[in-house]
Amino acid sequence: MTRDRETGPPGAGTHLRIGGRPVGPYLRARSPALARQVVERLLAELPVYAGLPREEVAGDIADIVQHNLRLFADVVEHRRPATDAELDQQRDSAAQRAEEGVPLDAILTAYQLGTAMCWEEISADAGPGDLADVQAAVAHIMVLQRQLTSAVSAAYLEARQILDSQEHGGRHALLAALLTGDGPGLLRAGPRPAALYAAFTFAFGAHPDETEPGPGSRIATRRKIRRVRAALDRYAGEPALTALDGEGGTVLLPVAATPPWDELCALVEGAAGSAAVPVTAAADVVEPAAVPDAVARTAEIVAVVRSTGRGPGLYRLTDVLLDYQLSRPSAARDGLAKLLGPLECKPELLHTLETFLGCGLDRRTAAAVLHIHPNTVDYRIRRIAGLTGLSPARPADLQHLNAALVARRSLTGGPQEASRPGTS
Repeated sequence: MTRDRETGPPGAGTHLRIGGRPVGPYLRARSPALARQVVERLLAELPVYAGLPREEVAGDIADIVQHNLRLFADVVEHRRPATDAELDQQRDSAAQRAEEGVPLDAILTAYQLGTAMCWEEISADAGPGDLADVQAAVAHIMVLQRQLTSAVSAAYLEARQILDSQEHGGRHALLAALLTGDGPGLLRAGPRPAALYAAFTFAFGAHPDETEPGPGSRIATRRKIRRVRAALDRYAGEPALTALDGEGGTVLLPVAATPPWDELCALVEGAAGSAAVPVTAAADVVEPAAVPDAVARTAEIVAVVRSTGRGPGLYRLTDVLLDYQLSRPSAARDGLAKLLGPLECKPELLHTLETFLGCGLDRRTAAAVLHIHPNTVDYRIRRIAGLTGLSPARPADLQHLNAALVARRSLTGGPQEASRPGTS
């Protein structure tokens, strides 16, 4: 039996047809709906995929499934193997899954499952007269499946090898030597230290996916760390030295010269955007010998920033000089904190004082933040003055009150929160 065949793109000859439909165009048109079905089956049959964060399933996983289906359509339509460039997205996806700890066998099973569903879709209405086209389509799909298996496996194993070498190789030794100030260790560590390092301490907020029960939480944490590392590596042009976990950690970024501060601020902001979490950081650019002191200092700066309720972003010592100095143990710090002793049993007054000073002594703004009437703010400020002898209306007292709050925060670990907002 003879059949008319549609002419395909230039150089493609004629379309393969199964069940009266041109295979390539049909599969391309069906790819969005079919991709959703493939993802649903992955979640149903592969526990590791069911444990992935929802954002990742709806984003990275759905994208790579649809990309594969379009590639199947192109390969069958043009009757050729996939090009090396057409497999780049699959390689990148495999490397990401390797960094997240997804097993290789699960990834290959997912590709095989997707291939099977793709074939079921295009061959469902095959008849006896379609035998030649069925055989041709199967041959092209088998070639593509072999290419996918090879490319994905190679990229996955390469990524794992790099991760293992970073964790156990010379870069890890170099980081350890720099952090401990071990001069001889720098010579034994393998890679030569840079002339300068931007020494960072990072504090990460939690991604919503990290609150989900099961393995998805761990995968979300690894993804967050990977995205931060990728942003830092792009900036440096080489892998940064990192010791990071889900809450943050230390980063030594090799630099040829001291970068503009605005540039480093943009780097931290970009890393936060990539990871989709708030990031608080402190940095100092130093020579290798000064790394231990710089890391200790930036860790203290981050602690001060967080204890004083400041927002995410990059900070340096000049941003928190008073808070930093008053957070150091001393008789002066303890004496300043004691100025607020009469308010210790009155959390609503402490909270009002914090808010009032934070709002620039604007009673109406403070009232709006506290959800109380401005007259209540005035009343509480008078009570504070009566109990402590210090009034924000007097410039000299205002300086003491600010300093006393900073000193108190360093002792208690953070700003005062009212136990019952709205009470007086």
